Amino acid sequence: MGDAADITFEKAESGASLTYPKQCSALRKNEYCLIKKRPVKIVEMTTSKTGKHGHAKVHLTGIDIFNGKKYEDICPSTHNIDVPHVKRLDYQLADIQDDDYVSLMDDSGVTRDDLKLPDGDLGENIRKAFDNGDSLVVSVISAMGEENIHAFKKMVD
Repeated sequence: MGDAADITFEKAESGASLTYPKQCSALRKNEYCLIKKRPVKIVEMTTSKTGKHGHAKVHLTGIDIFNGKKYEDICPSTHNIDVPHVKRLDYQLADIQDDDYVSLMDDSGVTRDDLKLPDGDLGENIRKAFDNGDSLVVSVISAMGEENIHAFKKMVD
């Protein structure tokens, strides 16, 4: 047998760290949860009492944080639902390529070029403001292994 210094551990992603459980009755509007395995922001929730021996039920309506689709779910208030770890980071927009990929720079000067402009009005507004010569900060939201530009604002000099 070798000594403990010879042992190496490979890093493995179990997927479990992408979410954590939370009781349905503890969820609130504007929080995040998973509905149909998609990360959503809760836009509406109602609680209904059921029969003599039934559980109270929570009716959740959420908007997917990446594609904007609406999802609904009903779960007993005492059951747990998965909540994604959602991270939001701000980057300075350095450049927009012809293929709509963007160059982003964080506070420490590290750049990344792996995100595309979002589709629709948000992407068009970012391009318009950038072409106008405005200095922009974009917010990147990430959860469940996905990332997307979520919002932008003009930098104040």
